[in-house]
Amino acid sequence: MSYSFYETLIVERRGPVGWLINNRPRQLNAMSSLMRDEFATAWTELDADPEVKVIVHTGEGRAFQTGVDMTELATDGLGMERYRASVEAMDLHFTAWHRKVRKPVIAAVNGLCAGGGFHFVADADIVIAASDAQFFDPHVSAGQVVAFEVIALLRKMPFEPVMRMALVGRHERMPAQRAYDLGMVSELVDPPERLRERAQELAETIARNSPAAMAATKRALWGALESGLSDACRNGADELVSVWGHPDQQEGPRAFVEKREPRWAELKPEPPEPPRPPASSTGVVAPQALPVGE
Repeated sequence: MSYSFYETLIVERRGPVGWLINNRPRQLNAMSSLMRDEFATAWTELDADPEVKVIVHTGEGRAFQTGVDMTELATDGLGMERYRASVEAMDLHFTAWHRKVRKPVIAAVNGLCAGGGFHFVADADIVIAASDAQFFDPHVSAGQVVAFEVIALLRKMPFEPVMRMALVGRHERMPAQRAYDLGMVSELVDPPERLRERAQELAETIARNSPAAMAATKRALWGALESGLSDACRNGADELVSVWGHPDQQEGPRAFVEKREPRWAELKPEPPEPPRPPASSTGVVAPQALPVGE
């Protein structure tokens, strides 16, 4: 499968592993409006590629991702108003979680991760980091509110260190070891130069599993974060039985008995999304497209 041309991202496949690489190294991979739009397409293309079993997300240069492009905000005449309609409607499209990516996603954090970069840490299935990675949230230091990304991060780590990071802003950085100790990341890679190699190794290990079972597992576990225990278990039961009768359910035990690697079925393509609502030149959604009550 060939991928679209991207100005701000590198999208490629290495064996069963799709790679999504932030590629604005001179801007520390800050997210411009173009990059934001390109993310939506890139996640969809990688998820749709039948040869890709796992996706790794990392950054080019000395930063993973450092949030919104402050230079663009200060000079384009639109600033944050560009995003008002999508934020008010919770109509976001730039992370794997936003795009409902079915395949496992590994965030491989290199160097700096700041502000909006936590979107990708919070929304990944697995996070690993280079041993020299640093984390901080400068929103309040730039007159902005900390919200979506660290609210989501609270699903992965304790409240107090998240609040501290939010309130201290750019004046304190969390080292990789502290992020590991708090559960923000599950593995540190040392030396840092081995980060991509290790991410590929981990992704290839995960890729040996049933795509259908992993997709259902993702739905069950992420869905559990949206509901109480009883509802989460009921939804989990639905996902559990959803693969009963699937070829992979028979193939797994058969491969175990025959002492061979399983031959998994491909994930079925997802139906196409409905078209997005029309927007004006300033990014404001047309009134008829807004949810009832807006």
